[in-house]
This record gives sequence, structure tokens and C-alpha cells, in this order.
Amino acid sequence: MKILISNDDGVFAPGIEALYEALSTIAEVTVVAPDRNLSGASSALTLTNPLRLHKHKNGFYSVNGTPTDCVHLAINQLLPEPPDMVVAGINHGANLGDDTFYSGTVAAAAEGRNLGLPAIAMSLASRSEDNMKCAAQVAKKVVEHLKEHPLKSDQILNVNVPDVTFENINGFSVTRLGKRHKAEMMTKQQDPWGREIYWYGTLGKELDAGEGTDFFAVNNNEVSITPLKIDMTAYSSLETVSSWVKKIK
Repeated sequence: MKILISNDDGVFAPGIEALYEALSTIAEVTVVAPDRNLSGASSALTLTNPLRLHKHKNGFYSVNGTPTDCVHLAINQLLPEPPDMVVAGINHGANLGDDTFYSGTVAAAAEGRNLGLPAIAMSLASRSEDNMKCAAQVAKKVVEHLKEHPLKSDQILNVNVPDVTFENINGFSVTRLGKRHKAEMMTKQQDPWGREIYWYGTLGKELDAGEGTDFFAVNNNEVSITPLKIDMTAYSSLETVSSWVKKIK
């Protein structure tokens, strides 16, 4: 099996190294990741600047672009043949509920699926590295099972691992996305030269985090596995929108 690994925390992030070490025991692995931290990049593409590929001493490749750029470049230019799977992560911090819309980790997996490959987004619900090996062990197990039980062609798996040791995981749960309250408002400050600067506020608190959600699973020390659809069409609203669109003249 051949696996392409990418992330949004950058090529030097401990999470991507832990993922590489775990998956290298079961597959031929290539790592292509951004040359810097690009958390929150979502599915952005670099369209106005050329992309450059750099190979590091450890064999990892970095790209001066986004997570989506990395996956696209790797599959279309670097690799002699497409990999069997794309795995993104391990993200430093959870990607739960609304976070998935902004996540570069999820976007990297989605780009793999857009290019016709099974894909997984892996995240650890902590900024700490203490339980990164646990998340890597989970990733290995999920990869092995996804290989035998592939998803439909328009879906990826979003996997979030609680911040505990593997022995303290309470199981694996298939979940839906929860929801957060809206994020705190931006704050305005001044830099040392008196110029105005702006910072995003913190993430909103949990709003929909009941049983069955990804929030609930992680809060109960369970691995959350959420199948995500690439097709974002709101099919339940097609009839409603059609009813008034027909009246437009």
C-alpha cells in the first residue's frame, strides 16, 4: 500500500512525524506538507504565485503553498503513480463540528478524495504532544480498516482522538458533526508603533454536543469517526428554493 501524508501544521510539526512513523510500518509513505503552519487555510489554492517543492534531509517534502496545493502537487507531479490513500494530520487540536469548514487538515483529505482517492483527516484533541503516539496508533488502525471497507467516492473520514493514552480510550464511535456557538468577536489592538492590528477571537463554546456528536464522543474519551460528504448541496432545500425561484422574472 502507498500512502500520501500531508497536513496544515507544516512539515516540521510533531504530528506529521508521528503519523509517518506509524503508517510506515504498514505502507510506503510519502510526506508532502506546507513549509509553514497554515492552520485554518481550508481548501485555499495558490493561484498567483508559483509553487516550489523542497526535499528535506529526512525525506519529507515541503511546498510553499497550502495543504490543498501539497496534495494536488504530490499526486499530479511528484509521485510516479497515484497513492492508494491520502491521510492528513495528525492535527494539533481537534477538528470538530464547525471547525471542519476551516480546517486545512480536512481540506487536504478532501483534495485527495477530489482526485479519486480514499482519504482520512486525523486530529488529536490537544495542542500538547503527550498523546500524539496514541493518535498515530489510532490512525494506523483506521487506515487498515478503511482499506478493507472503502467509502463512497464522495466521502472522507474525519477522525478526532481524545487527549488520553491508547489504554484509556473508551472505544470508537461513528458520529455526526456537532455545532459551536459563534466565535468571539475580533479584537483591535495597537502594535509598538501605534498602528492598528486585529486578532480573531477564540472558538465558540459547544452548542450542539449531545450524544451522537463528535464533541460528545471526544468528551467521553472515545475516538470520533465522522464520514463527511464532499458534495455540500442542501438537497432538503432544493424544493423550497425552486418554489420561489420560479417566480423570478
